[in-house]
Amino acid sequence: MFKKLPLGRFETNCYIIADDATKEAAVIDPADDFPKIKQFIEEHNLKVKYILLTHAHGDHILALPELKEYSKASIGINLGDEDMLNDANINMSGQFRQPHIEAKSDFHLKDGDELELGSTKVRIIHTPGHTKGGTCILFEKELMSGDTLFARGIGRTDLYGGDYDTLMNSITTKLYALPEDTNVHPGHGSSTTILSEKRNNPFN
Repeated sequence: MFKKLPLGRFETNCYIIADDATKEAAVIDPADDFPKIKQFIEEHNLKVKYILLTHAHGDHILALPELKEYSKASIGINLGDEDMLNDANINMSGQFRQPHIEAKSDFHLKDGDELELGSTKVRIIHTPGHTKGGTCILFEKELMSGDTLFARGIGRTDLYGGDYDTLMNSITTKLYALPEDTNVHPGHGSSTTILSEKRNNPFN
């Protein structure tokens, strides 16, 4: 199962993936509008095992406390963004809504890790550049790219932990190495494919 939910005033994309047989699920970037996330989970009888964060910018974590309290699922983020998750002054959540968001992860996502949802495997790809801990999540042929790679665009690199050269290296060496028919689902906006971005992304 794969579901995209654009949430909040920034229309940040939250993704819910699940093993069809066991209903074990992961929620990726609980951006906002917790009732919408909860409604989908309950409509499909999902058991949320993981809350996975592609990075810790405020617009990607506004529903995190409510989802954690509701699901008791384990929060995973790359170590490079742990300080941002812990500190609202860095993650900027207070600029989007009060109260601001500060949280701690339950485990750290490492490059090459494989997580299990039933018999379904989820692969972790560390793609720093937008933030130090920027991470993409591969589920079958579906890549949740956070704010690393967009349709015809890339993530901004002028915020805390950002670096343009690092971001471009992550995209070219890790994401463009994936099969070209991999679907790319960014943190904002429409989906694309690896082939399309190789051919058409103006930052190549």
